[in-house]
Amino acid sequence: MATLPGLRRVEHVMGMPVVADLRDEDLGEAVLEEVFDWLRWVDATFSTYREDSEISRLNRGELDLAGARPEVREVLARCEELREETDGFFDARAASPDLLDPSGFVKGWAVDRAAAILEASGARNYALSAGGDMRLRGRAAPAWCWRVGIQHPLLRDAVAKVIETRDLAVATSGAYARGPHVIDPHSRRPPSGILSVTVTGPDLGAADAYATAAFAMGGGRAPHWTARLRGYDALLVLADGRVLSTPGFPARV
Repeated sequence: MATLPGLRRVEHVMGMPVVADLRDEDLGEAVLEEVFDWLRWVDATFSTYREDSEISRLNRGELDLAGARPEVREVLARCEELREETDGFFDARAASPDLLDPSGFVKGWAVDRAAAILEASGARNYALSAGGDMRLRGRAAPAWCWRVGIQHPLLRDAVAKVIETRDLAVATSGAYARGPHVIDPHSRRPPSGILSVTVTGPDLGAADAYATAAFAMGGGRAPHWTARLRGYDALLVLADGRVLSTPGFPARV
Protein backbone atom coordinates (compact mmCIF):
# COMPACT_ATOMS: atom_id res chain seq x y z
CA MET A 1 0.00 0.00 0.00
CA ALA A 2 1.33 3.41 -0.99
CA THR A 3 2.30 5.76 1.82
CA LEU A 4 -0.04 8.73 2.17
CA PRO A 5 1.51 12.17 1.75
CA GLY A 6 1.75 14.64 4.62
CA LEU A 7 1.49 14.22 8.39
CA ARG A 8 -0.94 12.64 10.82
CA ARG A 9 -1.33 12.86 14.58
CA VAL A 10 -3.91 11.72 17.16
CA GLU A 11 -4.02 13.10 20.72
CA HIS A 12 -6.55 12.91 23.52
CA VAL A 13 -7.32 16.52 24.37
CA MET A 14 -10.45 18.42 25.46
CA GLY A 15 -11.77 15.09 26.72
CA MET A 16 -11.85 13.44 23.29
CA PRO A 17 -9.62 12.07 20.53
CA VAL A 18 -8.52 14.81 18.15
CA VAL A 19 -7.16 13.75 14.76
CA ALA A 20 -5.10 15.94 12.44
CA ASP A 21 -4.61 14.55 8.93
CA LEU A 22 -2.50 16.82 6.71
CA ARG A 23 -2.03 15.83 3.07
CA ASP A 24 0.40 18.62 2.08
CA GLU A 25 3.96 17.35 1.58
CA ASP A 26 5.81 20.56 2.44
CA LEU A 27 4.74 20.96 6.09
CA GLY A 28 6.83 20.12 9.13
CA GLU A 29 5.91 18.74 12.55
CA ALA A 30 6.08 22.25 14.03
CA VAL A 31 2.65 23.12 12.65
CA LEU A 32 1.12 20.13 14.44
CA GLU A 33 2.82 21.21 17.67
CA GLU A 34 1.23 24.63 17.29
CA VAL A 35 -2.20 23.14 16.64
CA PHE A 36 -2.14 20.82 19.64
CA ASP A 37 -0.60 23.47 21.90
CA TRP A 38 -3.58 25.64 21.01
CA LEU A 39 -6.07 22.86 21.78
CA ARG A 40 -4.41 22.17 25.13
CA TRP A 41 -4.67 25.89 25.95
CA VAL A 42 -8.38 25.79 25.08
CA ASP A 43 -8.86 22.82 27.38
CA ALA A 44 -7.02 24.53 30.23
CA THR A 45 -9.08 27.70 29.78
CA PHE A 46 -12.58 26.37 29.10
CA SER A 47 -12.83 22.94 30.74
CA THR A 48 -15.59 22.59 33.31
CA TYR A 49 -13.67 19.64 34.81
CA ARG A 50 -10.56 21.63 35.72
CA GLU A 51 -10.81 23.67 38.90
CA ASP A 52 -8.29 26.23 37.65
CA SER A 53 -9.98 26.92 34.28
CA GLU A 54 -11.49 30.35 33.73
CA ILE A 55 -14.93 28.83 33.23
CA SER A 56 -14.71 27.06 36.60
CA ARG A 57 -13.48 30.24 38.26
CA LEU A 58 -16.36 32.20 36.69
CA ASN A 59 -18.82 29.61 37.98
CA ARG A 60 -17.43 29.86 41.50
CA GLY A 61 -17.55 33.66 41.42
CA GLU A 62 -13.76 33.95 41.75
CA LEU A 63 -13.48 35.74 38.40
CA ASP A 64 -15.60 38.48 36.87
CA LEU A 65 -16.36 38.32 33.16
CA ALA A 66 -14.65 41.68 32.68
CA GLY A 67 -11.44 40.13 34.03
CA ALA A 68 -11.61 37.01 31.85
CA ARG A 69 -9.45 36.48 28.79
CA PRO A 70 -10.70 38.03 25.53
CA GLU A 71 -11.25 34.55 24.08
CA VAL A 72 -13.55 33.65 26.98
CA ARG A 73 -15.59 36.82 26.52
CA GLU A 74 -15.75 36.16 22.76
CA VAL A 75 -16.98 32.58 23.23
CA LEU A 76 -19.61 33.50 25.82
CA ALA A 77 -20.88 36.37 23.67
CA ARG A 78 -21.22 34.03 20.69
CA CYS A 79 -23.01 31.46 22.86
CA GLU A 80 -25.54 34.13 23.79
CA GLU A 81 -26.04 34.99 20.10
CA LEU A 82 -26.58 31.31 19.32
CA ARG A 83 -29.05 30.98 22.20
CA GLU A 84 -31.13 33.75 20.64
CA GLU A 85 -30.79 32.31 17.11
CA THR A 86 -32.01 28.88 18.26
CA ASP A 87 -34.90 30.09 20.44
CA GLY A 88 -33.01 28.93 23.49
CA PHE A 89 -32.51 25.33 22.35
CA PHE A 90 -28.75 25.88 22.37
CA ASP A 91 -27.87 27.27 25.76
CA ALA A 92 -24.51 27.42 27.55
CA ARG A 93 -26.54 27.15 30.78
CA ALA A 94 -28.66 24.20 29.64
CA ALA A 95 -27.36 21.85 32.34
CA SER A 96 -27.94 24.38 35.10
CA PRO A 97 -29.11 28.00 35.06
CA ASP A 98 -26.42 28.79 37.62
CA LEU A 99 -23.48 27.27 35.74
CA LEU A 100 -21.78 28.17 32.46
CA ASP A 101 -20.81 25.31 30.15
CA PRO A 102 -19.95 26.52 26.64
CA SER A 103 -18.56 23.09 25.63
CA GLY A 104 -21.19 22.66 22.89
CA PHE A 105 -19.67 25.60 21.03
CA VAL A 106 -16.06 25.59 22.24
CA LYS A 107 -15.10 22.33 20.53
CA GLY A 108 -16.06 23.54 17.06
CA TRP A 109 -14.71 27.04 17.70
CA ALA A 110 -11.36 25.60 18.78
CA VAL A 111 -11.14 23.41 15.67
CA ASP A 112 -11.99 26.39 13.45
CA ARG A 113 -9.10 28.29 15.06
CA ALA A 114 -6.83 25.25 14.64
CA ALA A 115 -7.74 25.22 10.94
CA ALA A 116 -6.74 28.89 10.73
CA ILE A 117 -3.35 27.98 12.25
CA LEU A 118 -2.88 25.31 9.59
CA GLU A 119 -3.79 27.66 6.77
CA ALA A 120 -1.49 30.39 8.07
CA SER A 121 1.31 27.81 7.82
CA GLY A 122 0.43 27.01 4.21
CA ALA A 123 -1.79 23.94 4.67
CA ARG A 124 -4.36 23.56 1.91
CA ASN A 125 -5.35 19.90 2.19
CA TYR A 126 -6.33 18.68 5.63
CA ALA A 127 -8.94 17.12 7.91
CA LEU A 128 -9.34 17.99 11.58
CA SER A 129 -11.64 15.79 13.65
CA ALA A 130 -12.63 16.33 17.29
CA GLY A 131 -14.84 13.63 18.71
CA GLY A 132 -16.19 12.97 15.20
CA ASP A 133 -16.97 16.57 14.26
CA MET A 134 -14.80 17.63 11.34
CA ARG A 135 -13.31 20.55 9.45
CA LEU A 136 -12.29 19.48 5.93
CA ARG A 137 -10.35 21.36 3.29
CA GLY A 138 -8.87 20.57 -0.11
CA ARG A 139 -7.97 17.04 -1.24
CA ALA A 140 -7.51 13.81 0.66
CA ALA A 141 -4.52 13.23 -1.62
CA PRO A 142 -4.21 11.14 -3.68
CA ALA A 143 -8.05 11.29 -3.78
CA TRP A 144 -9.64 14.42 -5.24
CA CYS A 145 -11.81 15.14 -2.17
CA TRP A 146 -12.62 14.04 1.39
CA ARG A 147 -15.31 11.37 1.85
CA VAL A 148 -17.10 11.22 5.23
CA GLY A 149 -19.68 8.65 6.22
CA ILE A 150 -22.50 9.79 8.53
CA GLN A 151 -23.10 6.86 10.85
CA HIS A 152 -26.62 5.48 10.95
CA PRO A 153 -27.73 5.73 14.61
CA LEU A 154 -29.53 2.37 14.58
CA LEU A 155 -27.27 0.29 12.34
CA ARG A 156 -23.74 0.12 13.77
CA ASP A 157 -22.07 -0.93 10.51
CA ALA A 158 -24.11 1.27 8.17
CA VAL A 159 -24.00 4.90 7.10
CA ALA A 160 -26.98 7.17 6.56
CA LYS A 161 -25.19 9.22 3.91
CA VAL A 162 -21.71 9.83 2.51
CA ILE A 163 -20.44 13.39 2.12
CA GLU A 164 -17.91 14.24 -0.57
CA THR A 165 -16.37 17.67 -0.10
CA ARG A 166 -13.34 19.90 -0.54
CA ASP A 167 -14.33 22.61 1.96
CA LEU A 168 -16.83 21.97 4.74
CA ALA A 169 -17.48 21.71 8.46
CA VAL A 170 -19.51 18.69 9.60
CA ALA A 171 -21.05 18.32 13.09
CA THR A 172 -23.35 15.59 14.42
CA SER A 173 -25.46 15.50 17.57
CA GLY A 174 -27.20 12.35 18.82
CA ALA A 175 -27.65 10.03 21.75
CA TYR A 176 -26.47 6.80 20.09
CA ALA A 177 -22.77 7.23 20.90
CA ARG A 178 -22.71 8.92 24.33
CA GLY A 179 -26.21 8.24 25.62
CA PRO A 180 -28.79 10.96 26.43
CA HIS A 181 -26.45 13.90 27.12
CA VAL A 182 -28.48 16.58 25.27
CA ILE A 183 -31.60 17.96 26.92
CA ASP A 184 -34.34 20.33 25.85
CA PRO A 185 -33.51 23.42 27.95
CA HIS A 186 -37.19 24.36 28.09
CA SER A 187 -38.62 21.05 29.34
CA ARG A 188 -35.42 19.90 31.09
CA ARG A 189 -35.92 16.47 29.46
CA PRO A 190 -34.16 14.54 26.67
CA PRO A 191 -35.77 15.16 23.27
CA SER A 192 -38.06 12.60 21.63
CA GLY A 193 -38.71 11.49 18.09
CA ILE A 194 -35.17 12.05 16.86
CA LEU A 195 -31.99 9.95 16.73
CA SER A 196 -29.37 12.22 15.21
CA VAL A 197 -28.80 15.54 13.47
CA THR A 198 -25.85 16.36 11.21
CA VAL A 199 -25.27 19.98 10.19
CA THR A 200 -22.83 21.11 7.51
CA GLY A 201 -21.59 24.59 6.68
CA PRO A 202 -18.61 26.94 6.69
CA ASP A 203 -18.08 27.23 10.46
CA LEU A 204 -17.76 24.22 12.78
CA GLY A 205 -18.59 26.15 15.95
CA ALA A 206 -21.95 27.25 14.54
CA ALA A 207 -22.63 23.87 12.90
CA ASP A 208 -22.04 22.13 16.24
CA ALA A 209 -24.38 24.52 18.07
CA TYR A 210 -27.07 24.20 15.39
CA ALA A 211 -26.86 20.38 15.47
CA THR A 212 -27.19 20.42 19.27
CA ALA A 213 -30.14 22.81 19.11
CA ALA A 214 -31.96 20.83 16.41
CA PHE A 215 -31.48 17.58 18.31
CA ALA A 216 -32.79 19.21 21.50
CA MET A 217 -35.91 20.32 19.62
CA GLY A 218 -36.90 16.73 18.88
CA GLY A 219 -38.49 15.18 15.83
CA GLY A 220 -41.50 17.46 15.77
CA ARG A 221 -39.79 20.82 15.43
CA ALA A 222 -36.27 20.09 14.14
CA PRO A 223 -37.13 19.40 10.45
CA HIS A 224 -38.95 22.73 10.07
CA TRP A 225 -36.29 24.69 11.96
CA THR A 226 -33.33 23.27 10.02
CA ALA A 227 -35.13 23.99 6.74
CA ARG A 228 -34.85 27.70 7.56
CA LEU A 229 -31.12 27.75 8.31
CA ARG A 230 -29.13 30.11 6.11
CA GLY A 231 -25.74 28.97 4.87
CA TYR A 232 -26.04 25.62 6.65
CA ASP A 233 -27.73 22.33 5.76
CA ALA A 234 -28.89 19.38 7.81
CA LEU A 235 -29.50 15.64 7.74
CA LEU A 236 -31.91 14.25 10.34
CA VAL A 237 -32.58 10.65 11.31
CA LEU A 238 -35.95 10.43 13.06
CA ALA A 239 -37.05 7.79 15.56
CA ASP A 240 -39.49 6.30 13.04
CA GLY A 241 -36.58 5.52 10.69
CA ARG A 242 -37.06 8.39 8.23
CA VAL A 243 -33.94 10.15 6.98
CA LEU A 244 -34.66 13.78 6.07
CA SER A 245 -32.33 16.39 4.63
CA THR A 246 -32.46 19.98 3.52
CA PRO A 247 -32.20 20.51 -0.26
CA GLY A 248 -28.59 21.71 -0.12
CA PHE A 249 -27.21 18.92 2.05
CA PRO A 250 -23.92 18.00 0.30
CA ALA A 251 -24.26 14.24 0.36
CA ARG A 252 -24.04 11.32 -2.02
CA VAL A 253 -25.39 7.87 -1.21
